Amino acid sequence: MKKNILTTLSCLFLIASISQTVIAQEKVPTSDTLRKGAVKIFLDCQSCDMNYIRQQITFVNFVRDVKEAQVFILITQQNAGSGGSQYTFTFQGLDTFKGMNDTLVYTSSPDETSTIVREKVTNMLKMGLMKYVARTPVFSEIEIRHNSEMEQEQVVDKWNNWVFTLSTEPQFQSEESNKQLNLMNGINITKVTPDIKLEIELDQFYNQRRVIEDEVFDTTYKTNEFRGDNLFVKSLGDHWSAGAKWNIISSTRENYDFRTDFLPSIEYDLFPYSEATHRQLRFLYSVGLQYNNYIDSTIYNQVKETLFKQELNIAFQIQEKWGSVNLALLGSAYFNDLSKNRLELISSLNLRIFKGLTLQINGSVAYLNDQINLKKGGISDADRLLQLRELSTQYRIQGGIGLTYTFGSIYNNVVNPRFGFGGGGGGGGESDEYNNQNYD
Repeated sequence: MKKNILTTLSCLFLIASISQTVIAQEKVPTSDTLRKGAVKIFLDCQSCDMNYIRQQITFVNFVRDVKEAQVFILITQQNAGSGGSQYTFTFQGLDTFKGMNDTLVYTSSPDETSTIVREKVTNMLKMGLMKYVARTPVFSEIEIRHNSEMEQEQVVDKWNNWVFTLSTEPQFQSEESNKQLNLMNGINITKVTPDIKLEIELDQFYNQRRVIEDEVFDTTYKTNEFRGDNLFVKSLGDHWSAGAKWNIISSTRENYDFRTDFLPSIEYDLFPYSEATHRQLRFLYSVGLQYNNYIDSTIYNQVKETLFKQELNIAFQIQEKWGSVNLALLGSAYFNDLSKNRLELISSLNLRIFKGLTLQINGSVAYLNDQINLKKGGISDADRLLQLRELSTQYRIQGGIGLTYTFGSIYNNVVNPRFGFGGGGGGGGESDEYNNQNYD
């Protein structure tokens, strides 16, 4: 009896052992296979808490011999001007990852504790490893998360969405008989939110040309222009907007001592504004007041006048993989005299015909019958040649076509600045841009 009991217990123990072995054999290979497929890294860091890093980064294999590594990582530290430390992470791909190199930088703040610094150094190390881990079976075990507080925290903007841009561009050219000076200055102020759009642009242009033929003939010609374009738009939904345009002009060439337009406007877009980066069909109607104060009497014997005008702009735009199309039809007329009007069509086409071949077409045609600002009196040769004053015309046509074909290697991201400026060779083309400046 005792022998039977021992035999029975032995059998039960053997069955339990076999069951555990089978269960273990069923579970181990999965995790073991994943671990074998994990990235093997060799970490060289003199100031790192290696124990903490190994605890936090469990999806790689740390190796003790750099020859066994697939990624070699060097972390260096140096003092930063802020009082903190700058950590540079250099990733060098080896073996199957050869050529996959990267460099990341993290700068700690002087008020951060060593614990916080340790955590951020480890997080930066994790981010740098993702490009390698993503190419291994371990990627299925990785979850990318972010701090939920980022979603709740409101971004504080001390400028309240205001953006200011100042620009100046003086240019000069001097020869023995011809000296030119160009001054271009600008101020641009914008505030753009989902509900409103405010733009203020002020530009000033000054041109001076001195022509010296002999000791007797020494003449200086000057043109001066100031333009202020102001726009305010309020969103009224997915398709409608309302606002106003206010323009200010002073131009010696156009015979304006002072001109101002104030045009309340309304716009409808056939497509939702949210699709504006892909397609647009906008109808903008403006109506308002224009006041002109001229430098000299006009061909209509006017020195100053107040006019009521209307404008209609229709704009179509579509952007697809094959290219883009832009069309704009602009029309305007004065209520005081509807025969004083203007109609202009502007177009541009960028078409990728097939791989490497691109067709570019742009042009505009305008019917002009609203040049009420033309100066009365004769036109000199200098006025014509140097474009010192606006000339009468009933139409204006301009256009161009371009065809480019590119073939060869599609990988050419290398920048080589050698001989780039004034060297003549295959540099960046800066010298061509500089020499082709228009001083007229």
